[in-house]
Formats: sequence, C-alpha cells, structure tokens
Amino acid sequence: MKTSQLFTRDQPVFSFEVFPPRDLTAPNATQKVCDTLEVLQRVQPDFVSVTFRNAGLAAKDSTIAIATLIRDKYGIEPVVHLPAAKLSRGDVDGLLNDLQNAGIQNILALRGDIPATGRTSNDFPFASDLVSYIHTRGDFNVIGACYPEGHPESADSLADIQNLKRKVDAGTSELITQLFYDNQEFYHFQERCRFAGITVPIEAGIMPLMTAKQAAHMMAGVTIPEKLQALINRFADKPEALRDAGIAYAIDQIVDLLAHGVDGIHLYTMDNPEVAARIIEATRNIVRA
Repeated sequence: MKTSQLFTRDQPVFSFEVFPPRDLTAPNATQKVCDTLEVLQRVQPDFVSVTFRNAGLAAKDSTIAIATLIRDKYGIEPVVHLPAAKLSRGDVDGLLNDLQNAGIQNILALRGDIPATGRTSNDFPFASDLVSYIHTRGDFNVIGACYPEGHPESADSLADIQNLKRKVDAGTSELITQLFYDNQEFYHFQERCRFAGITVPIEAGIMPLMTAKQAAHMMAGVTIPEKLQALINRFADKPEALRDAGIAYAIDQIVDLLAHGVDGIHLYTMDNPEVAARIIEATRNIVRA
C-alpha cells in the first residue's frame, strides 16, 4: 500500500521511525527493534519508517530486512529511507531492485547528512534529483523531508520553500518535517507552503526531549520556547524528571497539532519503547477520534 493513500481518510496519519541494527549477524540484533515494534503495534500505526545505515551490511541488508519484518510480522506498512549524499547511482539501482523484489513501495528520499569524509558520489546533488530518478525506476511512492524553520544550509526561508516546491514538483507525494518544538513555527511553515502552491500532506515530526545531551546537541537551529527552556533549566541534572517533562511536552505538542487539524504525526521514537508507549497511551483516543 502506498502511504499517500492514507491521507484520503477523515483522520490524521500516525507514524513512527525506527533504527535498524548496525549488524544483523550480532546476537539479538533485532530484539531492540522488535521490542519497540511490539509497543507500536498496540496503536496500529499507519506506517513505520526505517532509517538507513551507511556501513557495509547494515546499509543495505539491515534496512530492507527490518522493513520486511515490519510488514510481514507486524502487519504495518514500512517506509525505507534513501539518503542521496551516501549513495551512488549504482547503489540506488541495486536498492530499488531489492525493494521491488521485497514488495516495498514507499521510500523517504533525503539528501541526508553529508559524511565527514564527503559524499559517496555526486550523482544526486539534491533530494529532488533522487526523487525524479526513483520515479524512472518503478512505481514507488516517494515521501520527502522538510524543515519548518528552514534547512540549515538555505539562504533564507524563501529559498528553502522554493527548493521544497522543486522537490514536490519532482514527484514527492507527502512530506514529513524534521523535529521542532514550537508549534507556531510549524503553522507559519504550513502557510508558506500553501502560498507557494505546495498542497501535499505534511506530517509533523515530533521528537520528545529525553536527555540534557540531546538538548545540547540535537536542538541546534530550532526555536526553543520559553516553556521548554524552563524545563531544561530546571531538570537538566535530574535525568528521570527531564525525561518525564520531555514526554509531557511532546504530548502537549501533539494534542495542539491535532486540535489544529494536522495531516499527521510522525514520532521519532529513538527506539525507546517506554517513551513510545507513554505517548501512545496519552494520545490514542485523540488521534483516532
């Protein structure tokens, strides 16, 4: 099933992201992912996306194997990430063939972070180039990423929206945002998209704040509302309290987004089933209402 079909229903889409193990041959390699999926299955998510490992076995086999497990064992539609900066044309050809053979239709096409050693190749300079190429190779549904507060490398918000429009015009059927903590930034982003003629569904990407380290390293470039900053300041040296406060803040974000008619919620679980379970239980009835 193509995930684009999910947005034709009269309810928001609820999806999650998981990470494949680095090495499928390691003992209990898939157990952590399975623990998370056992929890996610309770809320019957619309799809689960699988991030792309970029080293050896894990880059290809692990990602596709976990995606197949998600579908065959848990009955959930999988989405596989493909990062342009880490793939050559030959890599993409091989992966698309494997995805077709596995019956996996949905791809999240990204430029991705550029490795410290540089791009694997320059075959796909931008995500839009990868989107266009995927459509020449089969009947895939292609999802794109977006940044409510602008891509860090964009000159300004206008250039960012113009680039996003090119990606949508290349054949992106829906968008998933990177993390944000100020819902007003998301609503302003929606307005800019509509003004630019971007009409595809947009899922809001939510990542609960879990640790002080995450606050220091993963929140650069995004607006931190006063309420969230106060939580960080108050509980930075109290890990359990900060985790609980971060979950509560994420729940508040999700409820507000749903009240404003968001197309969907994409939860970055960080493979933490406890966190996923708490957020699911707190929002289950609202999402499905």
